[in-house]
Amino acid sequence: MNQKIYFLALFILLGGGSKLIAQAPKEDSKLKKQLEEALGGFNGDVGIYVKNLKTNRFVAIDADTVFPTASMVKIPIMIGTFDKISKGELKYDQEIVYKDSLDYDDGIVGSLKDGAKIPLNEVVFLMASVSDNTGSLWLQALSGGGKRINSILDSLGFKNTRVNSRTPGREANRTKYGWGQTTPREMAELLLMIRQGEIISPDASDRMYRNLCRQFWDNEGLSQLPENIKVASKNGAVNRSRSEVVLVHAPHGEYVYCLITKNQKDESWGRTNEGFELLRKVGALLWNYYEPKSKWRAVEGYEKW
Repeated sequence: MNQKIYFLALFILLGGGSKLIAQAPKEDSKLKKQLEEALGGFNGDVGIYVKNLKTNRFVAIDADTVFPTASMVKIPIMIGTFDKISKGELKYDQEIVYKDSLDYDDGIVGSLKDGAKIPLNEVVFLMASVSDNTGSLWLQALSGGGKRINSILDSLGFKNTRVNSRTPGREANRTKYGWGQTTPREMAELLLMIRQGEIISPDASDRMYRNLCRQFWDNEGLSQLPENIKVASKNGAVNRSRSEVVLVHAPHGEYVYCLITKNQKDESWGRTNEGFELLRKVGALLWNYYEPKSKWRAVEGYEKW
């Protein structure tokens, strides 16, 4: 090899071409300080994990504490469904037959007549977009149940994210955390793996990600973003917990975050619930931090409707 070429290659590998070498994760101390101030004084427990995919810088505040998933559990359920599809045990566009015995609440799927036929992919869409509970429990069963979904999660390296409801052996966890449990770090990383095509297959991940980009419930963190910014997300809410996992396709670099609360003092369900207000506050803070020169300046807590 020509000596000049050799030293040029060595220069690139050892530093001159650092862009070719993935940057080691590093905590963003400036953002962490701002988030600690935003979370301070909250009447309950709260955890957050944020990661900028371009810089690989992150913030973790109680990010490995276990919290209720509420409806964010529907991401693991969707993964279980697509795993069945990948194995040929279900077809994404097959018709499935609704039975009154499946009824859980008065959502869209629960309003179907006994014997009604509906495509599986429409039930998946309703679970991901409008968070339909009857449809979600139906898909959980079709996926082989919580135990099978938890086995998939474990194989992916997630040790705290679990389905609890209707899952043998997890009754105590169900009492403590509800339908499912996770940590802010794990839920953010789970969404990120889907984004990167690493769950089941690139094609399956792509389809799941597209579903998560069609969110009906956009009154909290999503309301703080410009309407033309693509976002994948899933949120959740129960009496004493509010949560949201979001991946934002920001102009200067995508970022993912997950914020979850528990043991909230405020159990109200109006827009002014302290947990909802915190989701909007953090959504605005992150957008303004990562996109300081954007013409869209999020106003903390703003929500038009």
